[in-house]
Amino acid sequence: MSSAREVAAATAEALERTTAAGLNATLHWSRELLDREAQHADQVRRDGGTGSTLYGYAVAVKDNIVTTEQPTTCASRILEGYVSPYNATVVDRLRAAGAMIACKTNLDEFAMGSSTEHSAFGRVKHPLDPARVPGGSSGGSAALVAAGAVRAALGSETGGSVRQPASFCGIVGVKPSYGRVSRYGLVAFGSSLDAVAIFGATVDDAARVLNAISGHDPLDSTSVAAPPMGRPDSWDDLSGIRVGLPREYFPADLDPGVRAGVERGVAALRDLGAEIVEVSLPHTKYAVPAYYIVAPAEASSNLARYDGVRYGVRRDGDGDVRALYQATRGRGFGAEVRRRILVGTYALSAGYYDAYYLKAQQARALIAEDFRRVFDAGIDLLFTPTTPTPAFRAGEKTDDPVQMYLADIFVCPANLAGLPAVSIPVGRSEGLPIGAQIITPYFRDSRMLSVATLLERALEPTEEVR
Repeated sequence: MSSAREVAAATAEALERTTAAGLNATLHWSRELLDREAQHADQVRRDGGTGSTLYGYAVAVKDNIVTTEQPTTCASRILEGYVSPYNATVVDRLRAAGAMIACKTNLDEFAMGSSTEHSAFGRVKHPLDPARVPGGSSGGSAALVAAGAVRAALGSETGGSVRQPASFCGIVGVKPSYGRVSRYGLVAFGSSLDAVAIFGATVDDAARVLNAISGHDPLDSTSVAAPPMGRPDSWDDLSGIRVGLPREYFPADLDPGVRAGVERGVAALRDLGAEIVEVSLPHTKYAVPAYYIVAPAEASSNLARYDGVRYGVRRDGDGDVRALYQATRGRGFGAEVRRRILVGTYALSAGYYDAYYLKAQQARALIAEDFRRVFDAGIDLLFTPTTPTPAFRAGEKTDDPVQMYLADIFVCPANLAGLPAVSIPVGRSEGLPIGAQIITPYFRDSRMLSVATLLERALEPTEEVR
């Protein structure tokens, strides 16, 4: 095992290389801070306890998770230079397990986007093809893991913002069950949807991080009163496991490369002894419209606090407090954030609440009921594409928000239902990674990762699919 100092030095060199290559995946980092993190990791290891769990791991952290040692900007001008007075619970738990916080990563502003093109500090480039996007909103974290700069990274999920970029970049992305991991210190976007999630170079890397950061947190009212998740069991095969293939996730216009990659995964599951069953989740078609009403509605409320009075950037306007608010929010927020605040405010306004927000919540309940019905019928897990296409080109969807939102069609249902899900690479199509998704019942995260580990061993992730 390499020492923490050796890992810190290698990580600093890797971050410098990614910066020189123009990846634009990091917003804040320094060699001095990495050196201090290595010293802390060594001290934790000497003190015993959980110090060896993540010793030797440099972990990147999405810049909407607060830290005291580095700014937290959410990739927005409205929080430029802001430094939190406290750490997020997940950051403290990483450091208590011996991990080093390597850097803060670029993202779509306030985690609102599917391509990491909506950052106030410039877009993140795909590590395999700079002309393409790495996905979003956690694109900076995904790109650093895919580029080999760090073994693991934290992102956040509101509607698939870790699994989608994991699929685009050819790495592992794990969204835990809602309430499994504390959200204390995660800047709120959609509070009933948000989850801290994990990228890993392998399933084991992601599982180790999840083990360290999971567990009840009295500082988070949505945290489930359960102990930390243990390491997933090691399975030899999938005998007795019933795998559902939801027909709604395999439309006729699914990208041929994605279809071939997922079919390769299905064949591997069958070879491992699983029974493959076609199932139906009929309300999936309502997932994107429901999500893009619920999430902006919650965002419009959560982002009301950025007003130029309490913290963050203040833009003085001519006249009264209203002018101050307008100047600060008008110049501080980017176009996509403003769009979602306006949509959310409209959906919650008098006369429209029942027509939009209430209907979206009813659709959300139907989506969750679809999952319950299938799992109650004896299906152990669902296997689906993670995204409808491989990574798309930068600028390809920025002028058409609806097409951009549809990139989340296979990932946002799990957020609406609060279920655990993981994306793993299943091959490449014309050199671009393809991801497949495993979804399991609530709090069956460990079983999900056991299956993912077995499937990972059975597949060569960089093999070209036909």
